[in-house]
Amino acid sequence: MAELENPSLMPNLITYLSCLLQKVAESNDVNCRFQPQKVSVFHGLTRPTISIQSYLDRIYKYANCSPSCFIVAYIYLDRFAQKQPTLPINSFNVHRLLITSVMVAAKFMDDIYYNNAYYAKVGGISRTEMNYLEVDFLFGLGFHLNVAPNTFHTYFTYLQREIMLQPPPSIAESSLSLDRSLKVHLCFNEEESSHQNQQQQLAV
Repeated sequence: MAELENPSLMPNLITYLSCLLQKVAESNDVNCRFQPQKVSVFHGLTRPTISIQSYLDRIYKYANCSPSCFIVAYIYLDRFAQKQPTLPINSFNVHRLLITSVMVAAKFMDDIYYNNAYYAKVGGISRTEMNYLEVDFLFGLGFHLNVAPNTFHTYFTYLQREIMLQPPPSIAESSLSLDRSLKVHLCFNEEESSHQNQQQQLAV
């Protein structure tokens, strides 16, 4: 997609996604006191000291994957959250979910990509842990990795519009759901028959 080649877009996209995930993680940290949440391989024993913004900047700098991979990774996080409602994004798992989603997206989208050992170094974890995270993420997605062009366009258009029209979202406005994970504004039905209606609604 030509818009992704705009040199100013990706830094803004990384910043926007970082803020989005930060707000959701903080909110779900609070919600975990009232709603049962499953502990998984993505959970760390403590909150990582590196911020989500710095972590995603690091991934963007060293992964050398195509810009499309970050849109696809976002789609994967949405799918994962919808399929795993008892595993919401929070401060203990967001970093591992990020590195895993980008790695899986790069493997699916790019002809040339780094191996798990390299992504483990970028993410600050061991290769063994990276392997486990990948397997759990794939099963969590139900191996639903294909992203139709219309689906990609819908997500990208939404993100692009949000970046252009408003500052990073507040907790109340976040497109990543606070109680239903990523589904406030992105509860898209990915069946081809629904794409036209969704795009028309987005255009209004």
